[in-house]
Amino acid sequence: MTTNERVIDVTDLRRVYGDEKRGSFEAVRGVSFSVGRGELFALLGTNGAGKTSTVELIEGLAAPSGGQVQVLGHDPYRARTQVRPRIGVMLQEGGFPSELTVAETVRMWAGCTSGARPVVEALEAVGLGGRHTVRVKQLSGGEKRRLDLALALLGRPEVLFLDEPTTGLDAEGRRDTWELVRRLRAEGTTVLLTTHYLEEAEELADRLAILHEGRIAAEGRVDEVVAAQPSHISFELPDGYFVGDLPPLASLGVDTHQVEGRLVRLRTDELQRAATGLLVWARDAGVELRRLDVRGASLEEAFLRIAQDAKSAGPQRAKEMAA
Repeated sequence: MTTNERVIDVTDLRRVYGDEKRGSFEAVRGVSFSVGRGELFALLGTNGAGKTSTVELIEGLAAPSGGQVQVLGHDPYRARTQVRPRIGVMLQEGGFPSELTVAETVRMWAGCTSGARPVVEALEAVGLGGRHTVRVKQLSGGEKRRLDLALALLGRPEVLFLDEPTTGLDAEGRRDTWELVRRLRAEGTTVLLTTHYLEEAEELADRLAILHEGRIAAEGRVDEVVAAQPSHISFELPDGYFVGDLPPLASLGVDTHQVEGRLVRLRTDELQRAATGLLVWARDAGVELRRLDVRGASLEEAFLRIAQDAKSAGPQRAKEMAA
């Protein structure tokens, strides 16, 4: 459920650590994007790309060094009292008192939260319904992440920030969390997600941005970002045939190819055209293409290619700025 209403609006956002005397580092370098109501927007990037620094500014935990942030129509840092009751934040680490039980922790947090859900409801929602009396120090890493999520959802937030929400969860726990996030989004909750799990972004995100060295290297719907990368075809050459016996690869829309023994790998931006031409050739030649694998690009491939391209462009950008 998404609308044209911009719930999060980020314009030319910058964050600098340090100062001129001691030296400074610009972690966020002119980031701009918006998120509509009911949308799930994912921020991806390698370690040090600026994801957490960006999210902390949007959450209102620090003032930006430059640019503007609006959350629900307010500056989240200067108008914290207007924004904070309407958002939920799940940090990478919660830092709960270890001697409190799970239920005591939720009750303590509820005392600081406007319109908090009942304790039982909050714990049931994240699969901790049977762990009320367990001390926090006795929880597994995955259970602590579930508790983090329960506290982020206590105030029935309009906007939910999830920073690496499924780290430490097993496969079942990760899938359960995904289903919960989907339900929240269907109910109109806007979600800003950072994650290292590309499958998670592919499963959940309406749109995403890939950060590299504090800048957005790519942005759009998941299918748009993936579609911008080449597809792949691989197969084993039939006995007695060589690459030169295939139809002219350029005529099939193949950009590049590799040969490893009898295995041929093709890259193409026109997957249907290339695959059809190849299969028609095999049919007419009366041969079988063994180990045939035809597939579009994945988000992982898109992510790695974009990060590599951005990295390669870095030295050239530095030269242009110095000129």
